[in-house]
Amino acid sequence: MTTTARADLQDGVSALTGDVLAIRGGRPLRGRVDVKGAKNLATKAMVAALLGEDTSVLRDVPNLSDVAVVRSLLEVHGVRVTEGEEAGTLRLDPSDVESAHMEEIDAHAGASRIPILFCGPLLHRLGQAFIPDLGGCRIGDRPIDFHLDALRKFGATVEKLPSGIRLSTPGGRLHGANIHLPYPSVGATEQVLLTAVRAEGTTELRNAAIEPEIMDLIALLQKMGAIISYEPNRVILIEGVEKLRGYDHRSIFDRNEAASWASAALATDGEIFVGGAKQQEMLTFLNVFRKAGGWFDIQEDGILFRRAGEIQPVVVETDVHPGFMTDWQQPLVVALTQANGRSVVHETVYENRMGFTQALVKMGADIVVHPHGLQDGPRRVARRELEQAAVITGPTPLHGADIVVPDLRGGYSHVIAALTATGESKVSGVDILSRGYENFLAKLDALGADFDVIG
Repeated sequence: MTTTARADLQDGVSALTGDVLAIRGGRPLRGRVDVKGAKNLATKAMVAALLGEDTSVLRDVPNLSDVAVVRSLLEVHGVRVTEGEEAGTLRLDPSDVESAHMEEIDAHAGASRIPILFCGPLLHRLGQAFIPDLGGCRIGDRPIDFHLDALRKFGATVEKLPSGIRLSTPGGRLHGANIHLPYPSVGATEQVLLTAVRAEGTTELRNAAIEPEIMDLIALLQKMGAIISYEPNRVILIEGVEKLRGYDHRSIFDRNEAASWASAALATDGEIFVGGAKQQEMLTFLNVFRKAGGWFDIQEDGILFRRAGEIQPVVVETDVHPGFMTDWQQPLVVALTQANGRSVVHETVYENRMGFTQALVKMGADIVVHPHGLQDGPRRVARRELEQAAVITGPTPLHGADIVVPDLRGGYSHVIAALTATGESKVSGVDILSRGYENFLAKLDALGADFDVIG
């Protein structure tokens, strides 16, 4: 890597201001990377600070563009956000929360879908909330109807405008509700939790998401004074309270990033120690990783990943927790192009998440995507109408190509494919990786990747 490019690696977000990476592959990734708090917890924990009467302290916050977006949105609403002495620590003081104009919210929200989670806390504090049109990765339909239906049940009035959505509480304080989600949506579960904790009365949420990040959010809310119990069969009970205090909380580690680096070690025939990774939250991934020919060593401060021999074909069905996460399948598919046989990945969560495989085919992979899934074969996860399936036949040597990043996890997968391939690849649109991978280029450099930043 050039001296100029190396100088660009100092800041986790600004390190990806260049939109194109020129990658020379064929070199195993070896070394150590450390993962911080999970993006999917840290951003929601920042929103939860709105519910408190005093300052909250959040630790192990990753330096990501999504975190920057939420910080901006909080500041637009009057929250004072400052950095603590410990690296990755934020202090969030909500004592001066005020309403913000739609234009200000829209300008700071960018492509993030986080603003919808501001609704409950803002309705409690201000009696109103404004939400712009929502963006995010184009990996499938992410309707906000689950969110809006839940908020209506709490007593909110929802008014759809050309520029977004206005919510209000004409009846005063929100009240508890009985809510049954048609699908255990993580976002909708977070919405209910962030709204129910200060609603009057008891809320019963059925068919809730139970991801580790959800449980960590529940633990954080309990620190603030919330009364939340998890019952069998995906039922969560929340007894509303009038006031909540601030929290002091260290985020759960980012298991999505940890699994991504594990798949990179498998694909490139390297060896990567992921500091901060823990076994319990990755049990399902580790089982599939081992079946695919991976080897891992659980240590006190992280997990070491490498190949155990030849990569083996596997059948994977994505699902909500405790199933195999949809965010894990894209990096794994890159490794499966080098497996000795035929693998099948059933994507049951997002209907457009297989688009990233087109670039892999361009690089020499043998992947056939079935846009309506596969009907045959025994299934653990119930088939969904929107699902797709990818059949990957290997091993196929990958060669360099010019490719364009489609979304966050697909973009990471393209970078790892380029590092696995022989020759040079130019990967465009890599700036999106700053949404989910802190210090990404610095970590690649530390692992011995050969690349330059262009633009």
